[in-house]
Amino acid sequence: MRQILICAGIFLSLAASRFIPHPPNFTSLLALSFYVPVFLGIRYLPILILSFAITDLIIGYHSGTHWTWGSILVIGLMSKYFNKNINWRLSGALLGAILFFIITNFGVWVSGTYGYSIEGFIECYFLAIPFFTYSILATLFFSVVIEIIYKTYLLKFLKVNDL
Repeated sequence: MRQILICAGIFLSLAASRFIPHPPNFTSLLALSFYVPVFLGIRYLPILILSFAITDLIIGYHSGTHWTWGSILVIGLMSKYFNKNINWRLSGALLGAILFFIITNFGVWVSGTYGYSIEGFIECYFLAIPFFTYSILATLFFSVVIEIIYKTYLLKFLKVNDL
């Protein structure tokens, strides 16, 4: 029963973030992709990707969706190396945002939208900078929110005082 509640919580957190009106790329997507495996374990990574798949069915599937899912997988897998303390976790979450930018925009470039040239490659990444800014801000914001919830949980429910 606990696992079902956790899975539902992951889905609802992600879905709410994606469906509530927001600036482009200002969602909990990247923070959740990083923190779910850190705090709940790598075994919840498939649930996270399935949640993306379900919400993508509603939002709209596009040719770059697999690049997004792939970046989520990479972020989730690398998160286990950044769980030492809050500074490591925040750094890891921001690294995840950078990886998301690199991977998904490479997918856009590979699609041929900007042409298969160095100029097209540069243009693809250059035009994505405003979206990257929102991704960084959102990742930082939602990471801090998740850290606050985590610390509150430790203090109130587990009675851990040596933070």
